[in-house]
Amino acid sequence: MDRLPTDLSNVRRPIAEANGLPNAHYTDATVFEEEKHALLYDGWAGLAVAADVPEIGDAVPFSFLGMPLLLVRDRQNNVRVFQNICRHRGMILVAEPRKIEGAIRCPYHSWCYSTNGKLVSTPHVGGPGQNRHEGIDRDLLGLVEVRSHIWMGVVWINISGTAPDFETANAALLDRWAEFDRPLYHGGADSAFALEVNCNWKLAVENYCESYHLPWVHPGLNSYSRLEDHYHIEEEGFFSGQGTLVYRQIKGNNEQVFPDFEDLSDKWDTAAEYITAFPNVLLGVHRDHTFAIILEPQGPEKTREHVHLFYATPTTDDALRARNAKQWKDVFVEDIFVVEGMQRGRHAVSFDGGRFSPAMDGPTHLFHAWVAGRVQQRRMAAQAAE
Repeated sequence: MDRLPTDLSNVRRPIAEANGLPNAHYTDATVFEEEKHALLYDGWAGLAVAADVPEIGDAVPFSFLGMPLLLVRDRQNNVRVFQNICRHRGMILVAEPRKIEGAIRCPYHSWCYSTNGKLVSTPHVGGPGQNRHEGIDRDLLGLVEVRSHIWMGVVWINISGTAPDFETANAALLDRWAEFDRPLYHGGADSAFALEVNCNWKLAVENYCESYHLPWVHPGLNSYSRLEDHYHIEEEGFFSGQGTLVYRQIKGNNEQVFPDFEDLSDKWDTAAEYITAFPNVLLGVHRDHTFAIILEPQGPEKTREHVHLFYATPTTDDALRARNAKQWKDVFVEDIFVVEGMQRGRHAVSFDGGRFSPAMDGPTHLFHAWVAGRVQQRRMAAQAAE
């Protein structure tokens, strides 16, 4: 395939004239590799949640687009992300989630690292019984750390190291949701689940961004949060989504509800918002809980959705929390047939990317335009380098 495999000129046109992304952006391995760098490595992408490593010494391995990473809570209680490989021969350090009681030890030649990444032990590196060698500078051979930042409970990473600081890159969203910049308490095992979906990860974003599909795909939700109760959220180049004016709190058998976040403005008495922070994190905020869906691309046509729910207080009613998790899981499962259907549709050779409703598809068109812009920017940089 040519280095410039797709024509993106129509994607960034005004919404009434634009086409969606070409089929190859959902099905082709070469384009997937191109987008991996342009969209996911070069910006701030979601990897995990801080609650994945709740205690000091916890370590959890992740594969991010094939790259082995390690999420660690160090001895100073900081959550850090490292490349999960030994600096000696590239051996995987941690294969399964575990507690680091002493050091992170390579199972191959037993080089050891502290939880802050420093190389602390190199047994027999200078020969039998000689644990040091002048050619091995431990200060230069610590674990390779990946830039990371925690916001809304999510661990965000910038693989390339070239993105602006998280607060700068996401300033508009942080400002919009400043009222939720407070401790969030993960709901535990019954508030974390994953969904396997046979579609390109971008289709999950596109579907989440818009409320147009509610009457037909989510009739239960639409019965009280109707299409006409929703509004668009659009910040060109950064995020898009939707909000509702009629959020209804879930109630238990005795009419109990979750505690609200303190000091929220009156807007949140009845409103809720659902935004995709580009590229791959779907966020929802409500007066009494939030959630994050981290999309894990597993190839051009497979995605794993990691769903996490958070609350305003460390403890909540067990039954109510389980009920809330089930309710959201039911909603998200309802979307699967849609995104998988669109994925199959991307194999229709004559499909031109589709058209947008100028009135209803603004958030999705904005995401397409962002994708096209980032890919074109990377292509131009590659051309200039030649």
